[in-house]
Amino acid sequence: MSGKIYDYSKICDSIKDADPKIRFAGVINERGRLVAGGMKPNVEPLESEKDDEMIFMELALRVKMRREFDKQLGTVNFALASRERALAISVPINEDILYVAAEPDSDYGTLPKKILEIVNS
Repeated sequence: MSGKIYDYSKICDSIKDADPKIRFAGVINERGRLVAGGMKPNVEPLESEKDDEMIFMELALRVKMRREFDKQLGTVNFALASRERALAISVPINEDILYVAAEPDSDYGTLPKKILEIVNS
């Protein structure tokens, strides 16, 4: 997905509209800063703003570390973490990361495909 120019705000809005169980869609830069998107309106955050910063920085580091194996395994299409209180999906976009959080009972078989379709459209 390198080289293409993306409208991050439009992608985030489309993802938030794509499924009622999505709580958050945002783009994080390689330094762990939110550069577009955010929480869906009228949704109560599960963590504080300070915790968000830590989550984003940790995500940026994890994505960088995964890139170390691109030559051997190919590039990452998406990564998914299923937690008790949320489903988290990250999608590398150029040097940035699309981060999506959804309700834990979301369909993790179809949700990443929906997200990738929006990103690639």
